Amino acid sequence: MKWYAICDCDNCYVSCERVFRPDLEGKPVVVLSNNDGCVVARSKEAKQLGIKAGTPYYQLLQQLPNVRIEAFSSNYELYGELTARVMAIIRDMSPMCFRYSIDEAFAILDGFTPTQLKQWGTQLHDRVLQSVGMPLSIGIAPTKTLAKMASHFAKKHPGYNHCCIIDTDERRIKASRLYPIDEVWGIGRRYAARLNSMGINTAHDFASHSATWIHSTFRTIVVERTWAELNGTDCKPDDIPARKKSICTSRSFDGMVHDFETLRTHIANFAARCAEKLRKQQSAASIVGVFVDSNHFRPELQQYSNMTEQNLATPSSSTIDIVKAATACLRRIYRPDIYYKRAGVLLIGVVPCAAIQPDLFTFDALHHNRMTQLDAAVDKINKVDGTETVLLSSQQYPQGRKFADAIRHEHKSPCPTTRWKDIIKLK
Repeated sequence: MKWYAICDCDNCYVSCERVFRPDLEGKPVVVLSNNDGCVVARSKEAKQLGIKAGTPYYQLLQQLPNVRIEAFSSNYELYGELTARVMAIIRDMSPMCFRYSIDEAFAILDGFTPTQLKQWGTQLHDRVLQSVGMPLSIGIAPTKTLAKMASHFAKKHPGYNHCCIIDTDERRIKASRLYPIDEVWGIGRRYAARLNSMGINTAHDFASHSATWIHSTFRTIVVERTWAELNGTDCKPDDIPARKKSICTSRSFDGMVHDFETLRTHIANFAARCAEKLRKQQSAASIVGVFVDSNHFRPELQQYSNMTEQNLATPSSSTIDIVKAATACLRRIYRPDIYYKRAGVLLIGVVPCAAIQPDLFTFDALHHNRMTQLDAAVDKINKVDGTETVLLSSQQYPQGRKFADAIRHEHKSPCPTTRWKDIIKLK
């Protein structure tokens, strides 16, 4: 029999911070968004205090003035490196697996008995905890949707010892009666509200309806597949998530930006990040878009927002080509009388590199090959020696500041696994 195991890091960002700070165990911990704006991750203790995801950090200090809450700025370099180690262990212990998100992976286990499944899940948790220091919860079931449900119980109830298995109809029905409909994988907020208005509050309420009723009520393959999976029929594809069809990098600024040169530097960095993401998924983009926005929370200032885009004659993933196009877009929409709070770069018309159709009149094969080799060399250096070791002059902020320095992160932790200057010193 075929089984699916969803392996999910518990409170991923918080757990990453705790790997090198064991003194934080049992304490309320939150991780903040870019510019230390809002709460994006919470420890179990923080959730018990009633802290909601998305709460602005300054409001958190006002709401709980007498509670010591450990807050960290987002440290995606650390999170990416530690979760990569977790994924490497999952791949090593799984006959077949694919990564679903930064902190989740599906393992496909064929021919395992329930006893072997439990042993496998327990051994995986113990190995990840010992090797990386990250707690992992595993949910195992005959379908991916039921596996996600099982992982919920593995997190919530210590009695499962981090591994919950739904292997019988009796357990499936019992679990679905306790599982809220808005937690079901494939049921979004809009569908959950609609189902609640119909008196459907749990996964069991939803799964108990007939296939005919589901089809006539929703008429969407996603909901129909979710219903079938809750009833034990495996029908969601095993494929690794497809390449992104559009890529965006945007930020709210620390303060407001008025002059063109500073704004251009931000746009150049956003465009360079987009180009890196393109190359990672071996794609190229045919359209580069740029948008800018003023501060809507400052009504006394003049308000302005705009977006424009530029077509590339031949789809490209070259940092130089994309930064050049983004800068040209910015020049067309920039207004000197505006104080800007947010901007971004959007790449659309994304195609696989193998499917690029060169422009007959403007394509220069020699230039294309040189740009490809240059980007490969820069990517390799930045991977080995740290991000922004090599960058375009247009990406350089005044006084030698880097892109990461342009974002407020007053509570950022070190990166002891990727930066020599942050390596742990033992006394």
